[in-house]
Amino acid sequence: MTERAPLARSELEIARIVWNLGEATVRQVLEALPAERELDFYTVQTYLRRLKSKGYLETRRDGRNNIYSPAIQPGHVVKEITDDFLHRLFDGETLPLFQHLIENQDLSRGEIDQLQEMLNRLKKEEGE
Repeated sequence: MTERAPLARSELEIARIVWNLGEATVRQVLEALPAERELDFYTVQTYLRRLKSKGYLETRRDGRNNIYSPAIQPGHVVKEITDDFLHRLFDGETLPLFQHLIENQDLSRGEIDQLQEMLNRLKKEEGE
């Protein structure tokens, strides 16, 4: 696994927009941001450049524009962030994280049913 610098929350927000669009210019990212974010063109451009320098995005030129696209699959980034979180807060132990989430979140009946289905599927796969 390549060691990349961690993402700040605002960088992750920008990266997610590029992931959702597939590829994007600075202007397209700016237009995709929620209006309440009130970021200007140059701030978005700075975030995109940082994401490129950290290895999360890559660019190609189209005329005068840089087109940004993912350099790494979003699922890999989610795994890296989750693994880091798990190790920092729970010493790498998965069960305490699940216990915390189950006990401290207001799960709906549907969410509980989905969790139960996932657990049942895991048990079944383990038994095979």
